[in-house]
Amino acid sequence: MPNIKSQEKRMRKSEKQRVRNRAVKSTLKTKIRTFEEAHLAGDEEAARLAFDDASRALDKAVSKGVIHKNKAANKKSRMSRALASSD
Repeated sequence: MPNIKSQEKRMRKSEKQRVRNRAVKSTLKTKIRTFEEAHLAGDEEAARLAFDDASRALDKAVSKGVIHKNKAANKKSRMSRALASSD
């Protein structure tokens, strides 16, 4: 355990951030999986809605600093390419 007050605060902040990051990442994975399942099932309307939902969640994760902006861009690009190929 730290002896310094600022380190105690840093530990509290780190723990809060870790919990928040885990929750955001878990939600992201679920939304991306929902898109992939709809896409593989051939349900174009559901896949399009899931894509919108997932891309919005990716943008929010970037704004919160949970994932890097390039990772989000790559995920969105791959999902949109998959969506376009099914048309």
